[in-house]
Amino acid sequence: MIRIALAQINPALGDFDENRGKIVRYIQKAEEGGADLVLFPELAVTGYPPEDLLYRKKFISRAYEEIQKISASVRTTCAVVGFPHEKDGRLYNAAAIIRDGRLAGVVHKSELPNYGVFDEKRYFVPAEKTEPIVVAGVGVAVTICEDIWVREGKAADLCARPDAGLVVNISSSPYHLGKTELRRATAGAWAARFGKPLAYCNLVGGQDELVFDGGSFVCDKSGNVLSSAGEFCEDLLMADLDLGPGKKNGASVPPRITPPFAYPENAYEALKLGLRDYMGKNGFKGALVAVSGGVDSALTAYIAVGALGAEKVRGVAMPSPFSSEGSLADARELSGNLGMRLDVIPIAGLMDGFAGALKGMFEGTPRGIAEENIQARIRGSLIMALSNKFGDLVITTGNKSEMSVGYCTLYGDTAGGFALIKDLPKTKVYDLCRWINGRPGWPKIPDAIVTKEPSAELRPDQRDSDSLPEYGLLDAILKCYVEDEKSIEEIVALGYSGREVKRVAELVDKSEYKRRQTAPGVKITPKAFGKDRRMPITNKFRDWGVR
Repeated sequence: MIRIALAQINPALGDFDENRGKIVRYIQKAEEGGADLVLFPELAVTGYPPEDLLYRKKFISRAYEEIQKISASVRTTCAVVGFPHEKDGRLYNAAAIIRDGRLAGVVHKSELPNYGVFDEKRYFVPAEKTEPIVVAGVGVAVTICEDIWVREGKAADLCARPDAGLVVNISSSPYHLGKTELRRATAGAWAARFGKPLAYCNLVGGQDELVFDGGSFVCDKSGNVLSSAGEFCEDLLMADLDLGPGKKNGASVPPRITPPFAYPENAYEALKLGLRDYMGKNGFKGALVAVSGGVDSALTAYIAVGALGAEKVRGVAMPSPFSSEGSLADARELSGNLGMRLDVIPIAGLMDGFAGALKGMFEGTPRGIAEENIQARIRGSLIMALSNKFGDLVITTGNKSEMSVGYCTLYGDTAGGFALIKDLPKTKVYDLCRWINGRPGWPKIPDAIVTKEPSAELRPDQRDSDSLPEYGLLDAILKCYVEDEKSIEEIVALGYSGREVKRVAELVDKSEYKRRQTAPGVKITPKAFGKDRRMPITNKFRDWGVR
């Protein structure tokens, strides 16, 4: 019998003292629970991903110093702790094997991901060889994240060895919709393939645009989940496996199954955790949200209050002569429901000032987008002034549908420090709002906000549908073009209008320069703009040939 503990922790990148303290506390908890083996996530000592901090020699040497300090705290268990390991002038993504108060060995990662948000080949070299370790008489194959996502290689050879009876994987696997199911299926298939139980310890927490959802688990040799930790929270999962010659003294640990969150609750929890950690780990005390009375700003404010508390969120409504009375009333009602402060700054006078200053330059030209965007830029300037004065972080409110096609104003509604819902398509914005309003006892988003026709309210009787396809159609085409990377012809073959597909693709391609200048935001979809999708701004290639 072997007892394992999965320490699902939320480290702060580069905060070595805090991370070491947290690791030591969880080691003590594991030892108090009688664990033979305790696992920590990939690069737990530093936080993940460290990116170009890995080029700094002091960063690497400090990580090794912390491993030595952690080792002194280990008494009765064997701890597996992720850290960057330099050996013979090469840098490895590694797992420290710690027991009896010392660093007993190091295991290196075999498979280095270099796609999507991952750049590990930029920094690390792969393992040269791998060997199982022995814990409580059981041979343990220690793998690191990507190792079990690549079918053939050194990690597969390691897990196939007859002297390895248990597979463990320490991971920093970021969240996106559908990732929980994919992760469990991948690990379960690996366990079943080798006929060995598998323990999977995942990171939790927000790091810039990435959110790590935890959800650590243990599965049996057939790939069935035996025990699982919570999602989007720190946790210590203990499990007993009937392996090896020994028997545990005392009562066995009962299996614990924590059901994973279903959509859209998982998206809500990811957004909330991403914002809370971005604010907390970067030292921001409060948030500012431009509350227009529309659905995007309503959801943004709602999540901010859920993540930070109403006392730390300040709403600002900035009505223009084109803003409807209903929008301001809706903003007030939302703020009241959330218990959030709302300040109102009318911008008509500022609009007149800009019009007067530009009168000579604009004379003889028709009123159009330039005049409309001045309103958005006035609002951006006002809310950034409040941010400068009071030190609160501006949370922008644009969604992925708008970001995709450039339906936003640079230095206007894009002005801010964190773009919370920038990877959430408009249809999913509505999904979350309806889910929130269906939760018993939760504050409500006013029905008028959810049911009104979307409008930027920058001109009389404006509707989003004047400039864009209906959002249901737009989001479907965007998923094909942006996330699935289908060609125009392939999308049209699915039954969409060639004219609409070409129009959307053209808007996406021409808006890259805007997206490059927007704030970071939480990754929700399998392919977010930014690290996931890296397109050149200057680009003459066009896939718009369909008529």
